[in-house]
Amino acid sequence: MIRLQTYGEVLRIDLARTIFGRGRYWTSAYWVDGLLIDSGCIYTAHELLTAMKENPLIAIVNTHSHEDHIGANGLFQRQLPGLPIYTHPKTVPILADPRVKQPLQPYRRIFWGYPLPSQGIGIEEGMCIQGQTKPFQVIYTPGHTEDHLCLYQPELGWLFSGDLFVGGKDRALGEGYRIWEIIASLKKIAQLPLEWLFPGSARVRQEPLAEIRAKIAYYEELGEKILTLYQQGWQVDAIANHILGGRMWIEWITGGHFSRRNLVLSYLQGAKAG
Repeated sequence: MIRLQTYGEVLRIDLARTIFGRGRYWTSAYWVDGLLIDSGCIYTAHELLTAMKENPLIAIVNTHSHEDHIGANGLFQRQLPGLPIYTHPKTVPILADPRVKQPLQPYRRIFWGYPLPSQGIGIEEGMCIQGQTKPFQVIYTPGHTEDHLCLYQPELGWLFSGDLFVGGKDRALGEGYRIWEIIASLKKIAQLPLEWLFPGSARVRQEPLAEIRAKIAYYEELGEKILTLYQQGWQVDAIANHILGGRMWIEWITGGHFSRRNLVLSYLQGAKAG
């Protein structure tokens, strides 16, 4: 299933696998100035390719290696031989062999599936990707994954943020996510002059800095509460129940891959490492 919406020069493409007549677990790609930023999942690859036929395409940029952001890469490269795909160097081997390099839990196979292999080109902090008329700066923003990056257009204040920023007050975290790195990356983008935030899911934000700073404050306050209870001798599960409430639906669906426990552990592990 696919939905299109324009924000001036930016085309947002919302993508989700259709299950029982409805799109489930949407993710967003963006076309801007000849660049396709992320490519959704394998189940929506043909829909995305069809939607892009009228848009000039000079490159794909992947914000990170998760399967709901790289799923159409292989199809695009088959249809457009030589199309470059830019991404973090750590993402490149995952693109080349996703089934081996990034095994998926059952829920991820159902909702997003395994991407076809594709060939990536590594890009790093401070580099620029040239669109048809505009440069886009690469900003390294780890935490959600260790290979996460954002794309920033400085003259217009556009930030394509992948999965770095999600609105609301998180009560669960994915296994392997690093909360202190997420906080540091949010602080990094909060230093930029931002006019528009184009996230990998949820709504586009105009003048997003207040929301970003509020998210940082929430994460830091939550971390203080968790660390205080842990220092008082509380166990991880007790902390999760006390601060984050009862069991969540996402814990059932993901088999615990997303959980309150993971969120607590990420705070504790990061604090110990620091």
